Amino acid sequence: MQQSRTTGRDMTAQDAASVLDRVRTRGPRVHCITNAVAQNFTANALLAIGAVPSMTLAAEEIGAFVTRAQALLVNLGTFDRERLEATAIAVQSAAAHNVPWVLDPVFVDRSEQRAAFARDLIGQGPRALRLNRAEFATLSGNEPDRFAIAAYARGHQLVVGLSGATDLVADGERFASVGNGHPLMAKVTAMGCAASALVAACLGVEEDAFCATASALTIVGVAGEIAAETAKGPGSFAVAILDALHNLDGPTLMSYAKVN
Repeated sequence: MQQSRTTGRDMTAQDAASVLDRVRTRGPRVHCITNAVAQNFTANALLAIGAVPSMTLAAEEIGAFVTRAQALLVNLGTFDRERLEATAIAVQSAAAHNVPWVLDPVFVDRSEQRAAFARDLIGQGPRALRLNRAEFATLSGNEPDRFAIAAYARGHQLVVGLSGATDLVADGERFASVGNGHPLMAKVTAMGCAASALVAACLGVEEDAFCATASALTIVGVAGEIAAETAKGPGSFAVAILDALHNLDGPTLMSYAKVN
């Protein structure tokens, strides 16, 4: 697991602001294999933060797209043959060209076949695993407390980003909690998928996967809080959070961030 400047010390709001600035200035290309219902919202979230999304699943070209990307997202929300074949090619291409990738094991708690596939992918070197409590419990066999999360991250040499009322991030040595977010985020489809894509975007500019994951969850959580200030419900919130991501800057992020 690659680490860099934040190794050996805690994650800070200033780190998240720095990562956000680099995403804005570098515009990392993020290739996404994601849920069919999430593609549009995920692409818009990436564009809003300053990244460049691509979504092709075609076997004849996905390897080339991944090779030219700065990060890859593999989301298991739509578990069809086309995506399974695309995932195999994409992960192989990412490994061959040192492209960091994120696994979002959507609904592994509802399907044994999906869970088995996710476990196989975890053995192929994702830098980060972004998931919820039920998905973590299914993959690890343990309830998601901070000790279980840290042990799983350490054992699999990756970063775990666990979403919830308070997001938890662990790499086996370091631990961070992110207290940002709003309940309306759970009322908009593809919000978790977009959060995983933002983890990938941050990995595209920050090789320390712990810092990248915690930064992305801070960014989306703060954007959710800002969006909720004007939203009247889930429909307007979905629009408002894209605007919030687009307008978010370092000082605002640091003023809202609740990172410990």
